[in-house]
Amino acid sequence: MKSVTILGATGSIGVSTLDVLALHIDQYRVFALTANTQVERLFDQCTKFQPDYAVMFNETAAEQLADKISTAGLSTQVLSGEDGLTKVAAHEDTDIVMAAIVGAAGLLPTLAAVKKGKRILLANKEALVMSGQIFMDEVNKHGAELLPVDSEHNAIFQSMAGSLTGGLNNRGIRKILLTASGGPFRQTPIDELKHVTPEQACAHPNWDMGKKISVDSASMMNKGLEVIEASWLFDARPEQIEVVMHPQSIIHSMVEYVDGSTIAQLGQPDMRTPIANALAWPERIDAGVSGLDMFAVGQLEFEQPDMNRFPCLRLAYEAIEAGGTMSATLNAANEVAVEAFLNGKIGFMSIPYIIESVMQSVSVKPATSLENILAADTEARDAAESLLIEMLNKTDKMAN
Repeated sequence: MKSVTILGATGSIGVSTLDVLALHIDQYRVFALTANTQVERLFDQCTKFQPDYAVMFNETAAEQLADKISTAGLSTQVLSGEDGLTKVAAHEDTDIVMAAIVGAAGLLPTLAAVKKGKRILLANKEALVMSGQIFMDEVNKHGAELLPVDSEHNAIFQSMAGSLTGGLNNRGIRKILLTASGGPFRQTPIDELKHVTPEQACAHPNWDMGKKISVDSASMMNKGLEVIEASWLFDARPEQIEVVMHPQSIIHSMVEYVDGSTIAQLGQPDMRTPIANALAWPERIDAGVSGLDMFAVGQLEFEQPDMNRFPCLRLAYEAIEAGGTMSATLNAANEVAVEAFLNGKIGFMSIPYIIESVMQSVSVKPATSLENILAADTEARDAAESLLIEMLNKTDKMAN
């Protein structure tokens, strides 16, 4: 019986993970569940799965959850804050950690699990985007088992026959073909993108995801972050990772070998498949997902991405080429910009403008320590917030 801790249990990945675990209660038990502020949802999950621990990052939310847990007579112990997240991720009774906290907040608890040699199901791409070399060094140092959960990286992992080490050249691989749906604005006229709403940006045609990752998908920043993540996971140079637009989201990614073979992983656009693959690897378990009806699929389409339409993808390639802390800067500026867009403060095309401006204004430092990385994260957020205030003040003056 394997014990599972889910960092980010109330998000779409966390919910899908619990769906898979519910099919295999004879093999897995839920040890800990964590969330930020969604008290009601986490309480419902605690009622159903009876974890040993529940952690709310927000302390007020933790107090509310503790009251509900006590009233219901559950034995689950409630913790709070980053210390609580780190404790359950690194706990000796945790075997598997699903790292599904969105954004930079997932970095430190995921690293804590790595340092205890856990099996890490990595859905938090920001951990590698921010601290790729440090993160992978810690994985190797402590013998942690790192398995990718992002559908694209899991597809690459499967197409490489389950290997993360050795570099592409040593495995006879020419390049990685990272597929992208193109999101909701793949065919929207570029001059109309500045008018799109958060609701439109979050209406992904194929995937059911949280708001932040949905906006990232619409801007293609999500794919840019995946390029950076893939370079660290698979020891690949940026020029060995090619983004391919594939609107059906049936092929989740491909690997091209030097003999001309291209191996692809196909499946429904359902995150339960890569979750089940990483959870049980090298075995296979039922994910509750139906197989593909190839006759219903009919045909598959592929396009080259338009960097004018999706400048965030270009910025991600520039960040990884710059090296050092620039990827952390990119990620931090994007998080600030996306939050501002979701709150109706800026337009959609202001997202890449803010990111590029911040990347040009801050200095790049060696990403040799967590202190440098976290300092770069803070500096980029401050720069993005300052730029945002300038933009809002200018808008107010124009309105008056």
